[in-house]
Amino acid sequence: MTKKRGLGRGLSALLEDPGTDITAHHASPDASAQRVAGNIASIPIGQIEPNPFQPRTTFAPEAILELAQSIKELGIIQPVTVRKLGYDRYQLISGERRFRASQVAGLSEVPAYIRIANDESMLEMALVENIQREELDAIEVAISFQRLLEEVNLTQEALSEKVGKDRATVANYLRLLKLPPEIQLGLRQRQIGMGHARALITINDPAKQAELYRRIVESQLSVRQVEDLARVDKRTAGRGASTGKKLSAARHKDLGKELSNMFGTRVAVKQADAGKGRIEIAFRNDEDLERIKRLLERR
Repeated sequence: MTKKRGLGRGLSALLEDPGTDITAHHASPDASAQRVAGNIASIPIGQIEPNPFQPRTTFAPEAILELAQSIKELGIIQPVTVRKLGYDRYQLISGERRFRASQVAGLSEVPAYIRIANDESMLEMALVENIQREELDAIEVAISFQRLLEEVNLTQEALSEKVGKDRATVANYLRLLKLPPEIQLGLRQRQIGMGHARALITINDPAKQAELYRRIVESQLSVRQVEDLARVDKRTAGRGASTGKKLSAARHKDLGKELSNMFGTRVAVKQADAGKGRIEIAFRNDEDLERIKRLLERR
């Protein structure tokens, strides 16, 4: 007897349940009539096009082959999500790894949850789904956060709620995009970790950041070692800068934005002509003040 492949047993039973009236195309001449928004249906792979908003840019071939083998043996346990573009045309929203592995496994169709989404909603769903479910590298996460802020017009507070991370974590990821390209590439290739990168961010000079990054890679420095070296650099830079020279207004503005992102609230940087100054952190209420206090204690 030929083994039926392509769907997991539980999912296959759901799709074949007459009460769901979803896959009646096996007995109906008009299969597309059953493929409407809100349903789960088996859709021919050739009718699905990739997601142009996919935040993941690299897929490990070994992982795809491993997943393809699992699909051959067990079927697809979790449906992909698509949006309907037109008659028998669909576009992937999420589940690209499963989709690619299904192609490698030789499936002719995949189970899919069909929904209606405009481009903005589709981008948001794809980004959030990937951030929560896929092992993106830190830079891919940071880029996804940035796109959600800029292209979907989310606030940092709304973004943190959607992805299930606090605002300080979101801010730390966004700060990675300020690192030199060499260091960002190192993060993508996992030559350094998030802890190393956070320590490097505290160094203001990009050339010194790059120099310390190379030391990390060559000497396999631990996060604690990098934090210690960054603190030494900061103290040295502080002594060199204590000449009374005032920062430019543009630099004040940039620092204010960075600190605002870090604390999730308005931060003003003010400096007198002699070089001394103060930082003002705004808070809305006692609860917000406690939140800021906890963030300061972590650093």
